[in-house]
Amino acid sequence: MNYKEMKENKEVLAFLEKGNANLGMLGYTDHSKKHCAIVAEHAAMILKKFGYSEHEMELVRIAGFMHDIGNVINRSRHAEYGAILANDILKQTDMPVEDRLTIVSAIGNHDESTGGAVDAISAALIIADKTDVRRNRVRNKDKATFDIHDRVNYAVTEAKLKINPEKGVISLNLQVDESICTMYEYFEIFLGRMMMCRHSAEILGAKFKLTANGSKVL
Repeated sequence: MNYKEMKENKEVLAFLEKGNANLGMLGYTDHSKKHCAIVAEHAAMILKKFGYSEHEMELVRIAGFMHDIGNVINRSRHAEYGAILANDILKQTDMPVEDRLTIVSAIGNHDESTGGAVDAISAALIIADKTDVRRNRVRNKDKATFDIHDRVNYAVTEAKLKINPEKGVISLNLQVDESICTMYEYFEIFLGRMMMCRHSAEILGAKFKLTANGSKVL
């Protein structure tokens, strides 16, 4: 099983599509295969920058693409549900058990409410997931009915993830339109996720820095 095959796996794609549809009905932002592919590629890029092997990059790509399949069951505990579903799918492949458990563990620990980074694979996955902040993840087109999650995501006009292995720094640089959402609202939603990124960066031997509108925040 490789990343290319995973991206074409009909069961995984069906889980992601149904899970994303469920979240859409509940008012959540986009958690589609597009988001999962972005997470997969960014997570692999992070590991590459820090000198990890191609094999480890492949594992994090697979984990990244599968990480939100648990939304098909429920948003609450979706990381744990996703890990169980992923284990069932990967058991049907020729993947070594050690690799399967690494992927399952990363998926099961990626949510800030119940998890945290336990190794380099999970750390890269968490950073890639929590830093995918985009205006086009907002599905509600009626600004008058935006909730705080819609406002916070829509207010981010630019987000740049930068990796500097020489200085040992992972940084997220945001431009936030404060006429849409206040910085207080932004951190009400994202502070827990950013702290999770800081711990994940430490596992990779780096520091996590966050800037918003040119000012250092974390």
